[in-house]
Amino acid sequence: MSIKPWQHAESSSLKGKDLISLYDLTKLEIEEILKKCETVKTMHNLGADYKPLKGKTLGMIFEKSSTRTRVSFEVAMWQLGGYALFLSGKDIQIGRGETIPDTARVLSRYLDGIMIRAFSHIDVEVLAKYADIPIINGLTDYTHPCQVLADLFTIYEKKKKLHGLKLAFIGDGKNNMANSLIFGCSKVGMNIAIASPKEFFPDKEVVDKAKADAMMNGSKIILTEDIFEAAKDADVLYTDVWTSMGQEEETEHRKKVFAEYQINQELVSSADKDVIVMHCLPAHRGEEITEEVIEGPHSVIFDEAENRLHVQKALLSLIMG
Repeated sequence: MSIKPWQHAESSSLKGKDLISLYDLTKLEIEEILKKCETVKTMHNLGADYKPLKGKTLGMIFEKSSTRTRVSFEVAMWQLGGYALFLSGKDIQIGRGETIPDTARVLSRYLDGIMIRAFSHIDVEVLAKYADIPIINGLTDYTHPCQVLADLFTIYEKKKKLHGLKLAFIGDGKNNMANSLIFGCSKVGMNIAIASPKEFFPDKEVVDKAKADAMMNGSKIILTEDIFEAAKDADVLYTDVWTSMGQEEETEHRKKVFAEYQINQELVSSADKDVIVMHCLPAHRGEEITEEVIEGPHSVIFDEAENRLHVQKALLSLIMG
Protein backbone atom coordinates (compact mmCIF):
# COMPACT_ATOMS: atom_id res chain seq x y z
CA MET A 1 0.00 0.00 0.00
CA SER A 2 1.55 3.29 -1.10
CA ILE A 3 0.45 6.86 -0.41
CA LYS A 4 -0.04 9.09 -3.43
CA PRO A 5 2.30 12.10 -3.66
CA TRP A 6 -0.47 14.70 -3.93
CA GLN A 7 -2.20 13.60 -0.72
CA HIS A 8 -1.59 15.24 2.63
CA ALA A 9 -1.86 13.37 5.91
CA GLU A 10 -5.21 13.92 7.62
CA SER A 11 -7.12 12.10 10.33
CA SER A 12 -7.17 8.74 8.56
CA SER A 13 -4.00 6.77 7.95
CA LEU A 14 -5.68 5.43 4.79
CA LYS A 15 -6.14 8.82 3.15
CA GLY A 16 -4.94 8.69 -0.46
CA LYS A 17 -3.71 5.10 -0.26
CA ASP A 18 -4.13 2.17 -2.63
CA LEU A 19 -5.87 -1.02 -1.51
CA ILE A 20 -4.35 -3.84 -3.53
CA SER A 21 -4.16 -6.68 -0.97
CA LEU A 22 -5.06 -7.18 2.68
CA TYR A 23 -1.48 -8.29 3.19
CA ASP A 24 -0.47 -4.64 2.66
CA LEU A 25 -2.72 -3.37 5.45
CA THR A 26 -1.72 -3.21 9.09
CA LYS A 27 -3.91 -4.62 11.82
CA LEU A 28 -4.68 -1.08 12.94
CA GLU A 29 -5.74 -0.07 9.42
CA ILE A 30 -8.11 -3.04 9.18
CA GLU A 31 -9.55 -2.11 12.57
CA GLU A 32 -9.98 1.48 11.37
CA ILE A 33 -11.94 0.28 8.33
CA LEU A 34 -14.16 -1.98 10.43
CA LYS A 35 -14.88 0.80 12.94
CA LYS A 36 -15.70 3.17 10.10
CA CYS A 37 -17.96 0.52 8.60
CA GLU A 38 -19.85 0.23 11.87
CA THR A 39 -20.32 4.00 11.90
CA VAL A 40 -21.48 4.37 8.29
CA LYS A 41 -23.84 1.40 8.59
CA THR A 42 -25.44 2.93 11.68
CA MET A 43 -25.78 6.27 9.87
CA HIS A 44 -27.24 4.48 6.85
CA ASN A 45 -29.84 2.70 8.97
CA LEU A 46 -30.77 5.97 10.67
CA GLY A 47 -31.12 7.74 7.31
CA ALA A 48 -28.41 10.26 8.21
CA ASP A 49 -27.15 12.61 5.50
CA TYR A 50 -23.45 11.82 5.05
CA LYS A 51 -21.85 13.20 1.87
CA PRO A 52 -18.05 13.33 2.34
CA LEU A 53 -17.39 12.65 -1.37
CA LYS A 54 -19.53 15.41 -2.83
CA GLY A 55 -18.08 16.45 -6.20
CA LYS A 56 -15.72 13.44 -6.42
CA THR A 57 -15.73 10.76 -9.10
CA LEU A 58 -14.73 7.09 -8.94
CA GLY A 59 -13.83 5.31 -12.17
CA MET A 60 -14.82 1.64 -12.12
CA ILE A 61 -12.93 -0.58 -14.57
CA PHE A 62 -14.50 -4.00 -15.13
CA GLU A 63 -12.71 -6.74 -17.04
CA LYS A 64 -14.83 -9.34 -15.20
CA SER A 65 -18.60 -9.31 -14.82
CA SER A 66 -20.01 -8.46 -11.42
CA THR A 67 -23.17 -8.10 -9.38
CA ARG A 68 -22.16 -7.20 -5.82
CA THR A 69 -18.96 -5.29 -6.62
CA ARG A 70 -20.50 -3.05 -9.26
CA VAL A 71 -23.75 -2.33 -7.45
CA SER A 72 -22.16 -1.81 -4.02
CA PHE A 73 -19.49 0.60 -5.28
CA GLU A 74 -21.91 2.51 -7.52
CA VAL A 75 -24.53 2.90 -4.80
CA ALA A 76 -21.84 3.69 -2.21
CA MET A 77 -20.50 6.59 -4.27
CA TRP A 78 -24.00 7.94 -4.86
CA GLN A 79 -24.90 7.71 -1.16
CA LEU A 80 -21.62 9.44 -0.23
CA GLY A 81 -22.42 12.32 -2.57
CA GLY A 82 -20.07 11.36 -5.38
CA TYR A 83 -20.38 9.83 -8.82
CA ALA A 84 -19.33 6.39 -10.09
CA LEU A 85 -18.35 6.02 -13.75
CA PHE A 86 -18.61 2.49 -15.21
CA LEU A 87 -15.74 1.65 -17.58
CA SER A 88 -15.97 -1.70 -19.32
CA GLY A 89 -12.64 -3.22 -20.27
CA LYS A 90 -14.11 -3.71 -23.76
CA ASP A 91 -15.08 -0.07 -24.13
CA ILE A 92 -11.98 1.83 -23.04
CA GLN A 93 -8.69 1.87 -24.94
CA ILE A 94 -6.95 -0.38 -22.40
CA GLY A 95 -8.90 -3.19 -24.07
CA ARG A 96 -7.49 -2.24 -27.48
CA GLY A 97 -3.81 -2.14 -26.67
CA GLU A 98 -3.25 1.14 -24.80
CA THR A 99 -0.65 0.53 -22.11
CA ILE A 100 -1.68 0.38 -18.48
CA PRO A 101 0.82 3.14 -17.49
CA ASP A 102 -0.69 5.46 -20.14
CA THR A 103 -4.22 4.65 -18.99
CA ALA A 104 -3.22 5.30 -15.37
CA ARG A 105 -1.73 8.70 -16.20
CA VAL A 106 -4.73 9.81 -18.26
CA LEU A 107 -7.40 8.68 -15.83
CA SER A 108 -5.50 10.35 -12.98
CA ARG A 109 -6.22 13.68 -14.71
CA TYR A 110 -9.99 13.03 -14.77
CA LEU A 111 -10.87 11.03 -11.68
CA ASP A 112 -10.43 11.07 -7.90
CA GLY A 113 -10.03 7.30 -7.58
CA ILE A 114 -10.23 4.03 -9.50
CA MET A 115 -11.75 0.69 -8.56
CA ILE A 116 -10.68 -2.12 -10.89
CA ARG A 117 -11.97 -5.68 -11.22
CA ALA A 118 -9.42 -7.54 -13.33
CA PHE A 119 -8.06 -10.94 -14.21
CA SER A 120 -4.39 -10.13 -13.65
CA HIS A 121 -3.18 -8.98 -10.25
CA ILE A 122 0.01 -7.67 -11.83
CA ASP A 123 -2.03 -5.34 -14.06
CA VAL A 124 -3.61 -3.78 -10.95
CA GLU A 125 -0.18 -3.34 -9.35
CA VAL A 126 1.07 -1.59 -12.50
CA LEU A 127 -2.01 0.64 -12.58
CA ALA A 128 -1.35 1.64 -8.97
CA LYS A 129 2.33 2.30 -9.68
CA TYR A 130 1.61 4.83 -12.43
CA ALA A 131 -1.61 6.42 -11.15
CA ASP A 132 -1.60 9.58 -9.05
CA ILE A 133 -4.96 8.70 -7.51
CA PRO A 134 -5.96 5.86 -5.15
CA ILE A 135 -6.49 2.43 -6.71
CA ILE A 136 -8.85 -0.10 -5.10
CA ASN A 137 -8.67 -3.76 -6.06
CA GLY A 138 -12.25 -4.90 -6.68
CA LEU A 139 -11.03 -8.44 -7.43
CA THR A 140 -8.15 -10.12 -9.23
CA ASP A 141 -7.14 -13.71 -9.79
CA TYR A 142 -4.94 -13.39 -6.66
CA THR A 143 -6.95 -11.46 -4.07
CA HIS A 144 -10.39 -10.07 -3.24
CA PRO A 145 -9.69 -7.66 -0.35
CA CYS A 146 -13.00 -5.76 -0.35
CA GLN A 147 -14.97 -8.98 0.03
CA VAL A 148 -12.90 -10.18 2.97
CA LEU A 149 -13.21 -6.83 4.72
CA ALA A 150 -16.99 -7.29 4.46
CA ASP A 151 -16.56 -10.85 5.76
CA LEU A 152 -14.54 -9.71 8.76
CA PHE A 153 -17.09 -7.03 9.54
CA THR A 154 -19.92 -9.57 9.32
CA ILE A 155 -18.11 -11.97 11.65
CA TYR A 156 -17.50 -9.12 14.10
CA GLU A 157 -21.19 -8.15 13.98
CA LYS A 158 -22.29 -11.70 14.72
CA LYS A 159 -19.57 -12.78 17.18
CA LYS A 160 -18.62 -9.41 18.76
CA LYS A 161 -14.93 -10.25 18.31
CA LEU A 162 -12.42 -11.59 15.78
CA HIS A 163 -9.31 -12.54 17.74
CA GLY A 164 -9.23 -16.18 18.77
CA LEU A 165 -12.08 -17.34 16.51
CA LYS A 166 -11.65 -20.17 14.01
CA LEU A 167 -12.70 -19.92 10.36
CA ALA A 168 -12.79 -23.06 8.19
CA PHE A 169 -12.65 -22.52 4.43
CA ILE A 170 -13.88 -25.51 2.39
CA GLY A 171 -12.93 -25.70 -1.28
CA ASP A 172 -10.25 -24.35 -3.62
CA GLY A 173 -7.38 -23.25 -1.39
CA LYS A 174 -5.59 -21.60 -4.30
CA ASN A 175 -8.30 -19.14 -5.27
CA ASN A 176 -8.45 -15.42 -4.54
CA MET A 177 -10.90 -15.82 -1.66
CA ALA A 178 -8.73 -18.35 0.15
CA ASN A 179 -5.69 -16.10 -0.31
CA SER A 180 -7.48 -13.03 1.05
CA LEU A 181 -9.02 -14.92 3.96
CA ILE A 182 -5.58 -16.23 4.92
CA PHE A 183 -4.17 -12.68 4.82
CA GLY A 184 -7.16 -11.14 6.62
CA CYS A 185 -7.49 -13.73 9.38
CA SER A 186 -3.76 -13.62 10.09
CA LYS A 187 -3.88 -9.83 10.45
CA VAL A 188 -6.70 -9.86 13.02
CA GLY A 189 -5.64 -12.94 14.99
CA MET A 190 -8.24 -15.41 13.71
CA ASN A 191 -7.29 -19.05 13.23
CA ILE A 192 -7.93 -20.28 9.70
CA ALA A 193 -8.18 -23.86 8.47
CA ILE A 194 -8.17 -24.51 4.73
CA ALA A 195 -9.69 -27.84 3.67
CA SER A 196 -8.80 -28.70 0.07
CA PRO A 197 -7.55 -31.58 -2.03
CA LYS A 198 -3.78 -31.51 -1.70
CA GLU A 199 -3.26 -30.29 -5.26
CA PHE A 200 -5.37 -27.26 -4.38
CA PHE A 201 -3.62 -26.30 -1.15
CA PRO A 202 -2.76 -22.57 -0.99
CA ASP A 203 0.48 -21.51 -2.65
CA LYS A 204 3.44 -21.67 -0.30
CA GLU A 205 4.20 -18.00 -0.98
CA VAL A 206 0.79 -16.96 0.37
CA VAL A 207 1.09 -19.09 3.52
CA ASP A 208 4.66 -18.00 4.19
CA LYS A 209 3.74 -14.33 3.85
CA ALA A 210 0.83 -14.71 6.27
CA LYS A 211 2.66 -16.80 8.86
CA ALA A 212 4.55 -13.82 10.31
CA ASP A 213 1.29 -11.94 10.90
CA ALA A 214 -0.36 -15.04 12.35
CA MET A 215 2.52 -15.57 14.75
CA MET A 216 2.51 -11.91 15.78
CA ASN A 217 -1.24 -11.93 16.39
CA GLY A 218 -1.43 -15.33 18.09
CA SER A 219 -3.27 -17.31 15.42
CA LYS A 220 -2.68 -20.41 13.29
CA ILE A 221 -2.93 -21.37 9.62
CA ILE A 222 -3.97 -25.01 9.19
CA LEU A 223 -3.95 -26.91 5.88
CA THR A 224 -5.81 -30.21 5.66
CA GLU A 225 -7.54 -32.51 3.17
CA ASP A 226 -10.12 -33.43 5.82
CA ILE A 227 -13.19 -31.16 5.87
CA PHE A 228 -14.26 -32.44 9.29
CA GLU A 229 -10.87 -31.70 10.79
CA ALA A 230 -11.13 -28.16 9.45
CA ALA A 231 -14.71 -27.75 10.70
CA LYS A 232 -14.06 -29.08 14.21
CA ASP A 233 -14.81 -26.26 16.72
CA ALA A 234 -15.08 -23.77 13.85
CA ASP A 235 -16.93 -20.52 14.58
CA VAL A 236 -17.25 -19.78 10.86
CA LEU A 237 -17.70 -22.11 7.88
CA TYR A 238 -16.86 -20.48 4.56
CA THR A 239 -16.94 -21.65 0.96
CA ASP A 240 -16.75 -20.36 -2.60
CA VAL A 241 -17.53 -21.76 -6.04
CA TRP A 242 -15.33 -24.63 -7.16
CA THR A 243 -14.66 -22.98 -10.54
CA SER A 244 -13.76 -19.30 -10.61
CA MET A 245 -14.11 -16.95 -13.59
CA GLY A 246 -11.51 -17.78 -16.21
CA GLN A 247 -11.38 -21.47 -15.20
CA GLU A 248 -14.49 -22.60 -17.07
CA GLU A 249 -12.60 -25.20 -19.12
CA GLU A 250 -11.74 -26.99 -15.85
CA THR A 251 -15.36 -27.19 -14.64
CA GLU A 252 -15.95 -30.92 -15.07
CA HIS A 253 -12.58 -31.86 -13.58
CA ARG A 254 -13.18 -29.59 -10.61
CA LYS A 255 -16.65 -31.04 -9.99
CA LYS A 256 -15.07 -34.47 -9.59
CA VAL A 257 -12.12 -33.30 -7.45
CA PHE A 258 -14.21 -31.17 -5.10
CA ALA A 259 -17.26 -33.45 -4.89
CA GLU A 260 -16.67 -34.15 -1.19
CA TYR A 261 -15.77 -30.54 -0.35
CA GLN A 262 -19.26 -29.31 0.34
CA ILE A 263 -20.82 -27.42 3.24
CA ASN A 264 -23.89 -29.47 4.11
CA GLN A 265 -25.89 -30.08 7.26
CA GLU A 266 -23.58 -32.88 8.39
CA LEU A 267 -20.57 -30.55 8.25
CA VAL A 268 -22.46 -27.73 9.99
CA SER A 269 -23.35 -30.14 12.81
CA SER A 270 -19.68 -31.00 13.29
CA ALA A 271 -18.69 -27.36 13.90
CA ASP A 272 -19.38 -25.15 16.92
CA LYS A 273 -23.07 -25.12 17.87
CA ASP A 274 -23.24 -21.37 17.13
CA VAL A 275 -21.30 -21.58 13.86
CA ILE A 276 -22.15 -19.09 11.12
CA VAL A 277 -22.02 -20.05 7.45
CA MET A 278 -20.66 -17.65 4.83
CA HIS A 279 -20.32 -17.56 1.05
CA CYS A 280 -19.08 -14.64 -1.06
CA LEU A 281 -21.65 -15.43 -3.81
CA PRO A 282 -22.64 -16.29 -6.44
CA ALA A 283 -23.39 -19.76 -5.07
CA HIS A 284 -23.91 -22.97 -7.02
CA ARG A 285 -26.51 -24.57 -4.79
CA GLY A 286 -26.04 -28.31 -4.54
CA GLU A 287 -22.33 -28.10 -5.37
CA GLU A 288 -20.10 -26.31 -2.84
CA ILE A 289 -23.05 -25.67 -0.50
CA THR A 290 -26.52 -27.14 -0.11
CA GLU A 291 -29.82 -25.34 -0.41
CA GLU A 292 -30.65 -26.45 3.14
CA VAL A 293 -27.60 -24.70 4.58
CA ILE A 294 -27.95 -21.50 2.54
CA GLU A 295 -31.53 -21.09 3.74
CA GLY A 296 -30.86 -22.49 7.21
CA PRO A 297 -30.54 -20.80 10.63
CA HIS A 298 -26.71 -20.70 10.59
CA SER A 299 -26.46 -18.81 7.28
CA VAL A 300 -25.47 -15.14 7.36
CA ILE A 301 -24.80 -15.06 3.62
CA PHE A 302 -27.19 -12.25 2.77
CA ASP A 303 -26.13 -10.11 5.74
CA GLU A 304 -22.59 -10.64 4.42
CA ALA A 305 -23.68 -9.52 0.94
CA GLU A 306 -25.37 -6.39 2.35
CA ASN A 307 -22.20 -5.49 4.21
CA ARG A 308 -20.35 -5.13 0.90
CA LEU A 309 -22.18 -1.80 0.56
CA HIS A 310 -21.22 -0.57 4.01
CA VAL A 311 -17.59 -1.64 3.64
CA GLN A 312 -17.32 0.11 0.26
CA LYS A 313 -18.70 3.29 1.85
CA ALA A 314 -16.19 3.02 4.69
CA LEU A 315 -13.27 2.41 2.32
CA LEU A 316 -14.21 5.18 -0.09
CA SER A 317 -14.77 7.76 2.64
CA LEU A 318 -11.44 6.90 4.31
CA ILE A 319 -9.37 6.72 1.12
CA MET A 320 -10.99 9.45 -0.99
CA GLY A 321 -12.57 11.70 1.64
